[in-house]
Order: sequence, then structure tokens, then C-alpha cells
Amino acid sequence: MAQEICRWGILGTAFIAKKNWKSIWNCDNATLVAVASRSEQRAAEYISENQAQAPFDPAPEAVGSYEALLARDDIDAVYIPLPTGIRKEWVIKAAEAGKHVMGEKPCGDTLADVQEILTACEANNVQYMDGVMFMHSDRLPAIRKTIDTGSIGDLRRITTQFSFFAPDDFKEGNIRVSSSLESMGCLGDLGWYNIRFTLFAMQYALPERVTGRLLTEFGRGDSPNPVPVEFSGEMFWPNGVSASFYCSFVTEHQQWAHVSGTKGYVRVDDFVLPYRGSDSGFDVASHSFEIQGCDFDMRNGSRHVPVPEFSNGRPGAQETKLFRNFSDLVISGTRDPFWPEVSLKTQQVLNACLESARNNSQPVEL
Repeated sequence: MAQEICRWGILGTAFIAKKNWKSIWNCDNATLVAVASRSEQRAAEYISENQAQAPFDPAPEAVGSYEALLARDDIDAVYIPLPTGIRKEWVIKAAEAGKHVMGEKPCGDTLADVQEILTACEANNVQYMDGVMFMHSDRLPAIRKTIDTGSIGDLRRITTQFSFFAPDDFKEGNIRVSSSLESMGCLGDLGWYNIRFTLFAMQYALPERVTGRLLTEFGRGDSPNPVPVEFSGEMFWPNGVSASFYCSFVTEHQQWAHVSGTKGYVRVDDFVLPYRGSDSGFDVASHSFEIQGCDFDMRNGSRHVPVPEFSNGRPGAQETKLFRNFSDLVISGTRDPFWPEVSLKTQQVLNACLESARNNSQPVEL
């Protein structure tokens, strides 16, 4: 019996979609049928570029409008990497056309936007999921087991950083420094991952209050307003656990997370995109401090927990699992409510942090 296949379309020719083109290509339960752009010529050029490295047979068709792609009856699901400022319209149109939707993050500019998106998806019985790849890594269940089995004691503190240094051409032309296209700047682009990992560590319990601090703002020449390019936030839970995060376009590549407890901590140096290789593991540490007379010794109690998983571009990489898992849901005809729920929670925390930052870092209760 032939395996069922989820038939994909892509709305837009964004740079990140190149990675996900190959993710679909690596899936044994998916294929790419068509790519839409605002011009058929641009869609055809994009297809040609990607076919050279990851060729589908037959090649995806170039479509000259988003509406035309959504009208096709040979597409089950769409990936929408359009800018956040215009994405809500097309997610809703896709849902109303009966297409399952994977959208880029942040899911919307406001919490109300995301609620409207999820209402449309539910009303049309289609699956919604955001494109956070690390959620589908084999590493996450291993970290969950380490925390839950008491290896680091009782959870007390979570800290994360996700940043990269933006060059001049980024500042001059990238959509992430345009308030009309990506109004939350680094907070939406990078902070989404910080907040999602923190929620994961807390088993998706929302904090009771948050604070945010807008450290640096910037806008490209045509941006109506500046956007956050350096941001820090704090989250607090009623059980005494707290969390902090830092995201920015002004410090070089870092993507680390620490989950600290009463007996030790988990350290992940690459929680968003695993370093190149076949081990996406993490470290667990429980150091000891010993005093013997005049000798004060801090003893290193670190151990590495290996997780066999390729970092990128392979059938077993986390981005491939993202599309494979989504395609499985589409083929099965079932909707998993976890994915829209966790998107909504992430958006809620993100917007509350920004609200706090815009109000002199006053705490915002959720």
C-alpha cells in the first residue's frame, strides 16, 4: 500500500523557507506541490534555486498569487513565512480555504490577532502550529526527564539568551527592523524562543507576572517607528520559580539556556539551533565546594548527556521532524490542541513583557 502524503504549498519566498523546503524534501510523508509569490517569475526563480539542492519530482509549480495557491485542491497544508505585519490575513484566508497552517513566529502582533487566527483555524477544523523547530527535537524529552526525575533538585531559576550581531546591511534593509512588518523586532524574532523554552521548562504553566526592559531600539530608514533590538525580561511564578531572558541584534551568536535547581542545573549551549554535528545533547552539573584547612576547592561535577540527532538538513534533524509531525496530523485527520494553545501562551507572555517595557518596566499580571 502506498504511503499517504501531505501535500504542501509555501506562501512567499522568504529566506527561512529555503531551510523548510529541504525539511519537506527530507520527509517521507510529505511533498511540495507549489510555491506562491507576488509574481510568478519570482516564484519560478525561487523554485529553481532550491531544486538545485533538494529536487522534488515533479518540481513544485510557480504560482503568481497567494490567492491562486490557496484555491488549489491539490494542497493540504501551507507554510506561511510572510512578515508578521501581513501574516494574519493570509493565515485566516488559508484556514477558510480548508488548508492546515504552519506559520512563522511571532504568530501575530497582538494577543487579539492570535486569538482571531486560532478561532479561524478551529472554525474550519484545520491544524495550526508555529514553526519552532526545537520543540520537535529528541533533546527536549531528554531534558524533561532530567528535570522531572530530580537530577537538579527542585526547580528555582531559568535563564536564557538568544542573540546575534546584525551587520550594517541588516540594519539598512531587513524586515526585522521595520515596525510595519515586524513590530516587535528582536523580541518577536528571538525572544519567542526564549519564552517558549522557559514555558517548556515550567511544563507550560503561565507566570503570574512579568516585567520587560527595552534596552535598545532601532528602525531602518523607512520604518514608521523604532523596534526593539535589545530586550530583557523577567517572569515570576507563584511557586517561587523565576526566569530571565535576553535577546538582541547587538551581541554575537549566543543561544544558551540554564535550568537551575536546588541540587544542580541543566546547561544547553545551543537550545535553538544545535551546533553542527550529530549530537544535540546537553550538560547536567552538580558541583561541590570543599574546605580542607586553607584549601577551598570547587569541584566540577558536570556530565554530558548525548542525544544522537543531526543538527541540520538531514531526515532526522529537528526541522524535518517539525514537518513530519505536522504532516502526520494532517494525514491522520486529527487536530492536536496543544500546538495552538502553546502558541497563544507564548504570545501572551511576549506581549505582556513588551507592555511592561513600554510602561517603565512596571509588572504586568497575566
